[in-house]
Amino acid sequence: MDAIVKNFPQTALDSGRPSQKEAEDAVRTLLRWAGDDPSREGLLDTPARVAKSYRELFAGYDMDPEDVLGRTFEEVAGYDDMVLVRDIPFFSHCEHHMVPIIGKAHVGYMPDGKVLGLSKIARVVEIYGRRLQTQETMTAQIAKAIDETLAPRGVAVMIEAEHMCMAMRGVQKQGSTTLTTTFTGSFKTEPADQARFMSMVRSR
Repeated sequence: MDAIVKNFPQTALDSGRPSQKEAEDAVRTLLRWAGDDPSREGLLDTPARVAKSYRELFAGYDMDPEDVLGRTFEEVAGYDDMVLVRDIPFFSHCEHHMVPIIGKAHVGYMPDGKVLGLSKIARVVEIYGRRLQTQETMTAQIAKAIDETLAPRGVAVMIEAEHMCMAMRGVQKQGSTTLTTTFTGSFKTEPADQARFMSMVRSR
């Protein structure tokens, strides 16, 4: 069954976004709940630092993938084979526990007359990574954004990542890796294209 992909338009999020002061007060509450004293010297500036870091860590909510993918190139001398950008590092946060997900993404597509600038692919990974995520949703969102904007013959996305919610808490199994894939177009209908993508990702 295909994943349900939600892109969460920024306008909907902005309408209920708390103020800087409200965010800092929330951090102070969490510090007290954890058992510490937010008024002690070492923690006095922590609420402001945390709020500032959250703006950076979750900057993807303020960015639109369509803006990044809007510019394409058609002068490709007839090139129509796979384009693959692999080993794109990213940092995200689990939407269930708000702890880090650390991994890398591999993104390929089959052009249909136009191509993307390679940095744009990495940028899309960054946009979706800097949101609260599940790995499955992030994989599907990247594929959907490229598929709808570029309209290629097919898109393939693989993400491999370690989830700190498994390493730091719960079962506490460090080093375990989760793999997810999404395929569209020819990558979904042609086993040879899918196999070649997987082979190119794994080749070193």
